[in-house]
Amino acid sequence: MAVVTEKPIAQSSGSGYRTVAQRAQEWATKAPTQVAMRDKELGVWREWTWEKTWDMVMEAANGLLALGVEVGDRVTIHSEDRPEWVIMDLATVAVRGITVGLYPTNPHAEVEYTLNDSGACIHLAEDQEQADKVLDLPAAAYPSVRKIIYIEPRGIRRQVDERLMDWQDFLALGREYRQANPGEVEARMANAGPDDVMTLVYTSGTTGPPKGAMLNNANADFSIEIIGGTPERIRGHIPNTKDSVLTFLPLCHVAERIFSTWHMVGFGVVLNFAESIDTISTNLREIQPTLFFGVPRIWEKMHATIMIKGQDASPFKRLLFKPSMNLARWIGHKRAEAAGGWPLTARLAYWLGYVFVFRAMRERLGLGKTRWAGTGAAPIAPELLEFFLGIGVDVYELYGMTENTAVATLNMVGRNRLGTVGEAYPSIKESVRIDTETGEIQTKHPGVFAGYWGKPDKTAETFTEDGWLMTGDVGEWVDDTHIKIVDRIKHIIITAGGKNISPSEIESSLKSSPFINEAMVIGDRRKYLTALIAIELETVGNWATRENLSYTTYRDLSEKPEVIALIEAEVERTNEKFARVEGVKKFRMIPKELDHEDGELTATQKLKRSAVEDAFRDLVEEMY
Repeated sequence: MAVVTEKPIAQSSGSGYRTVAQRAQEWATKAPTQVAMRDKELGVWREWTWEKTWDMVMEAANGLLALGVEVGDRVTIHSEDRPEWVIMDLATVAVRGITVGLYPTNPHAEVEYTLNDSGACIHLAEDQEQADKVLDLPAAAYPSVRKIIYIEPRGIRRQVDERLMDWQDFLALGREYRQANPGEVEARMANAGPDDVMTLVYTSGTTGPPKGAMLNNANADFSIEIIGGTPERIRGHIPNTKDSVLTFLPLCHVAERIFSTWHMVGFGVVLNFAESIDTISTNLREIQPTLFFGVPRIWEKMHATIMIKGQDASPFKRLLFKPSMNLARWIGHKRAEAAGGWPLTARLAYWLGYVFVFRAMRERLGLGKTRWAGTGAAPIAPELLEFFLGIGVDVYELYGMTENTAVATLNMVGRNRLGTVGEAYPSIKESVRIDTETGEIQTKHPGVFAGYWGKPDKTAETFTEDGWLMTGDVGEWVDDTHIKIVDRIKHIIITAGGKNISPSEIESSLKSSPFINEAMVIGDRRKYLTALIAIELETVGNWATRENLSYTTYRDLSEKPEVIALIEAEVERTNEKFARVEGVKKFRMIPKELDHEDGELTATQKLKRSAVEDAFRDLVEEMY
């Protein structure tokens, strides 16, 4: 392996490099009254113009300088998506600091690990719940943290810790510092360089402690420019000021940062912040965004919601529902065969369905105006994509990872091959390859990260001898243009008979069922495949109610013989799609909802496979 050292934080002089903060400043100069963001306050959507947004960024940036933030210092943000997240992020970049985002669901131990591993000096907490994850331990547990700024004051007792500071007081401090030291933030911005690390994005940590991937200004700039340079990506033209998105996935995840903040500063796309994770469906209906990105779990939930609403509808609507769903799947299948195009028969069928069902369904989902939708970060069942194609929502699967700034491949309009993650962006076709010996997907372009924070050995292990980033994903070419991901290298199952099997494809098929929330296929070094399955509480509960089946708890419901029979039918439906050796011979129901805090899921809701297998080892051994 080649030894790849961490790139130093640049100490450039007067380069005037165009950072995401400088892009925001440009919008405030050329379009000060244009809307940059919207959030909801007391039931009413309020607008943040570029002038207002940039003015607050400057207040926060000066506040950071007043608190002694130096070039390369780390600022952590622990909050749900909201304007203050974006403000602090851009302010940190403006003073050449490093933003470190935490997931709102991070438990105490992960907060402690991230703050100490990054050496954060300033910590922004949304409210008492998040602040307490730091305050519950003595100050000595966080030796580098000098100030804890909180956004929501309710429940906060400032006398508990002298490091506490109210967000409004922080902004006031910034205004005072700006008045006494005019031009200091601008001077910092002018000295920014391409190698300045601007954010640490911590990996999900499915097999060990999370690692802080260092993304620099050049990585971010590359991501923005390649989106702008790929007009094929979104129906012939790039994102623009007439576009709007709903921001709801955690902003500490690189995909959401790109789709939200970087789309905003790069193209003037308007950010609309969901009120909470529980109001996403309501906010989607209110906003009707033109661009939408969701991880597979979001699309699975939408599909499940449609199934529930259809079953709960009036008798007349129920009469229309089943044939409409069959029609949608037929249209989607025809469109998939045409690489996302519109065969005449499919178009005629769609307009029939649109008049009676699809239009109302799309508006109800909040996708009535969506002209481009994407999915990534995890495998998704092609059947699910076919369904959405059928109702007129073109969902394009794309692929990337934190370590290459989420830039690798994408499906493009007119070239959408379901079951693949697309083809390399046109401008980097020679920068994506599949290793002929291992089948691993590898990339080498300006979006490749600067390394892992404080872990040069782990950084070196991530690159080949000739400098290509090893993604850890096994892929194969489809028609010599598109790439199909087989699975993570570490997840490939080798049965006792020596057969190599990809569990993710089987799991995705199982999870395309509206009744299944999570599925984990097991079988490494064993004679046959089995699965641990977690039900989708809402849809199975709805089904049970319609079947007059009473239950009390999640466990009680999942153990009902009728529910087991329901899931068995879904497993058999999946088995029909695969070879006999890839069929799931037995399954057991997971008796609880999997949880991040219990260590069964990562912050990005990915299964920690070893933890889940250990937690339910008795169920696994029972199947063998």
